[in-house]
Amino acid sequence: MLSGQAPTGHVDALDGVRALAAIAVLVFHVAIESAAALHDNFFSSLLARGDVAVPIFFALSGLLLYRPYARAALLGERPPSARVYLVKRALRILPAYWLVVVVAMTLWAGPHLGDVKTWLQLLLLGQTYEIHPWWFGLGPRGLAQMWSLCVEAAFYVLLPLVAAALAAYARRGGPDLGRRARRLLTGVAVLAGSSFAWALLTYFPAYRPYLNTWLPRAWVFFAVGMALAVVSEWARQEENGHETGEDGPAHRFVRAVGASAGSFLLVAALAYAVAASPLTGTRFSGVDGVWADLSELALYATVAAGLVTPAALLPAGGSPYGRFLGSRVMRFLGRVSYGVFLWQFVALYLWYDFTEQQPWSGNFAGNLVVVGAFTLLLATLTHRYVEEPARRLALRATSSLKGTRKGTRQETQTATQTATQTATETSSQKQTARATGTERAASPRP
Repeated sequence: MLSGQAPTGHVDALDGVRALAAIAVLVFHVAIESAAALHDNFFSSLLARGDVAVPIFFALSGLLLYRPYARAALLGERPPSARVYLVKRALRILPAYWLVVVVAMTLWAGPHLGDVKTWLQLLLLGQTYEIHPWWFGLGPRGLAQMWSLCVEAAFYVLLPLVAAALAAYARRGGPDLGRRARRLLTGVAVLAGSSFAWALLTYFPAYRPYLNTWLPRAWVFFAVGMALAVVSEWARQEENGHETGEDGPAHRFVRAVGASAGSFLLVAALAYAVAASPLTGTRFSGVDGVWADLSELALYATVAAGLVTPAALLPAGGSPYGRFLGSRVMRFLGRVSYGVFLWQFVALYLWYDFTEQQPWSGNFAGNLVVVGAFTLLLATLTHRYVEEPARRLALRATSSLKGTRKGTRQETQTATQTATQTATETSSQKQTARATGTERAASPRP
């Protein structure tokens, strides 16, 4: 039995995982700016791999957003409304993001404030598709981390289509729950494999680094979460009596995860340590080659799976890991984690400008404390005054859309029932007429 999940499908422990990822990416960026991640020692190597937080975010998105589609595919039900889903996603990410874009551009991109193309690219999350940008690195000053949000947005847009293709493949397995689930997992595995094919394409026939910031390279990370979505829904349906109950394969897997959460965390830690080794290449000093890139993909996916799996598939009695992630502090940090992600470079550069520090000038610990506190303040304010109002607006907007969809469905059902009833009545009348005609033909003429 899965625990920690409210009737709405919310899992407190996943807020904690999101908090861990947000903290990791903040530490990573401060470590880079202060040069703490650029030294030739093991601690610096660990700091330099803090970007593993991005695959963790992607895995969480795959889990949480694909789960309703997985449930519908397993049960043969109608999938969620794509229009409702996209409206909710847009209102969830765009208002706060737009605020940060305006602030960062106003502070540091004065010569480009009148560039309409740049504004359209940034506001529509299309900057990663600019092959020859005017900015240096992954984005304009204060916005470099937004490349991963561009990948998220591409995933949001394509998910209904990908889910429909996976559901169609699952339906070909017949009505059996287990067979449908296995087909879904097979399709998700193909998605994961496409990332490695994309990595090869990035390097051959010539290296094109901009392809690293496009969605196909990240499918393996989203696939980690999507696979967990399938397994969790499969186990839930087994529990509801659709197959073999608690003796079903999915339920056995959930029990195994619950009994070995520490093993998953150990595997994640070991994968992270290996990723910090020369196997994945040197950091920030050029291109090491395709094998280092493929190794990074596999190891980062392992780290994401090791951290997210025991949080997503908590046992009925909970676990120490789940209780830590679901604690009050971690849940709060998880709620404001989007703002932490958005504001960290703005906070970092404002602090460096204020103190007149130069990049790579040291003071990692001191800068981390100040930048972390400043980022958390901005994130908390943004959550309260931007994200929450946008969430309430999304609820009202999607309720209206759902009501329209429900009304249309009811009208269709009513029309279908009326047509069926009319056809039945007409058929009865015809049968009566034929019977009457037969009787008249069989009786003698007067």
